[in-house]
Amino acid sequence: MTRVVRFHKLGGPEVLRIDNIEARPPAADEVQIRVKAIGLNRADALLRAGTYIESAPLPSSLGLEAAGIVEAVGDGVYDFVPGDVVSVVPPISMVRHPAYGELASFPARLVVKHPPWLSFAEAAAVWMPFVTAYGALIDIAKLTRGDFVVVTAASSSVGLAAIQIANAVGAVPIAVTRTRAKQDALKAAGARHVIASAEEDLLAGIEAVAGKDGVRVVLDPIGGPIFEALTAAMQPGGILLEYGGLSREPTPFPLPLVLGKTLTLRGYLIHEIVRDHERLAAAKAFVIDGLNAGTLKPTIAKTFAFEDIVSAHRYLESNAQFGKIVVTL
Repeated sequence: MTRVVRFHKLGGPEVLRIDNIEARPPAADEVQIRVKAIGLNRADALLRAGTYIESAPLPSSLGLEAAGIVEAVGDGVYDFVPGDVVSVVPPISMVRHPAYGELASFPARLVVKHPPWLSFAEAAAVWMPFVTAYGALIDIAKLTRGDFVVVTAASSSVGLAAIQIANAVGAVPIAVTRTRAKQDALKAAGARHVIASAEEDLLAGIEAVAGKDGVRVVLDPIGGPIFEALTAAMQPGGILLEYGGLSREPTPFPLPLVLGKTLTLRGYLIHEIVRDHERLAAAKAFVIDGLNAGTLKPTIAKTFAFEDIVSAHRYLESNAQFGKIVVTL
């Protein structure tokens, strides 16, 4: 038997509960992990609430990121043995491969022997933010030295990872956050410039940094009304990568700007990197190299005990965090 977090009905954090269930052995090409830390993501809360891109058959477990010790391996797995210290690139389906439990199994291709100096909590905070940001900025946008890049929701784990990746390749990260409350922390985290979108004009703020020529790359998980200011601040031929939809307001399509500047507005999910063996291998190598060089480092906002999973989800939905929320076992 093993303890797992599940929900038996859709709803808020209060629907989460810890159940004892029979642990299934790892299937072929899977690695079973004795979980020591879990990284929380906005997607976890969306699945729990019934608003995620994947539907949960009830009762359902959840979770996309974990770190721990290999407990067992399935048939066809030769790169891992029990006792290996590992962490997990988020799977395509958290319903099929949930992370919230004492034991969890994942496809072997998504399991990584991370640098040994990382703690379990740090390792559980690596792969979602850094692979997401890498896929958008490096794999797709080809971010390079001297590029200006606007990063909205900059204090999120992905936002902070994007800032670090931009600095690692010599680009200029412009962090966008709602208020100035997190300005000093964002600058300490590597943001070259910080714009408080609720307290100043977003377009004017970007132009004050990048000039009238504009920015080439925008990474945004929000959508909504800021789309017009973001596209107005972009240079001809620029690319905006949308990887979320946090705004509850309609997102306008700025047709004159898109046509006049021949902009690319592109939807993006980490899944397109995870599904592709070659692109995933390149992402892993980039992140591991950055971790070892010290240019990339996960940012942990707060840790919670496994038994406090409801409180952890309430904190996740408070939007107060700066970086990744981690649950430890």
